[in-house]
Amino acid sequence: MTFRTRRWVRPEDLNPNGTLFGGSLLKWIDEEAAIYAILQLGNDHVVTKYMSEINFVASARQGDLVEMGLRAVHFGRTSLTMRAEVRNMITKDKILTIDRIVFVNVGDDGRPAPHGYSEITLTRDRIPARLSR
Repeated sequence: MTFRTRRWVRPEDLNPNGTLFGGSLLKWIDEEAAIYAILQLGNDHVVTKYMSEINFVASARQGDLVEMGLRAVHFGRTSLTMRAEVRNMITKDKILTIDRIVFVNVGDDGRPAPHGYSEITLTRDRIPARLSR
C-alpha cells in the first residue's frame, strides 16, 4: 500500500467525543479514491459505485497527522476496485480499512463505459486531456 495523501486533523473534523468524525474521514477517502480512479482510468468522469464494510480500527485526535493509502486490486471492463487504509502518519497505527471501493468509468452519456485498462499505472500518463493544461 502506498500512502500519498496526508491530512491534519483539525477542530472542525472532530465529533463530540473529541476524536475524528467518521463522516469527515469517509469524505476524505471518497475524494482521494475518485482522484486515484481518474488517474488510473484516464477519465475525469468516474463515480463511486460501492464501498464494502468500513472497519474503524482506532481513532485520531485533534493535531494528529493521518495518511491515506489506496491500491487498485481489480480492473473490470468499466470499473476499478481498490482497497483503502488510513493510518496515523507518526505512529503508523491503523485507523481504518476498507476492503473494496468500486468506481465506475462513465461516458459522456452518463452510462458505464469501457476504459481499456488492466494494470496499475504509477506514472501520470493517464491524466485526462482536459485536466492537463
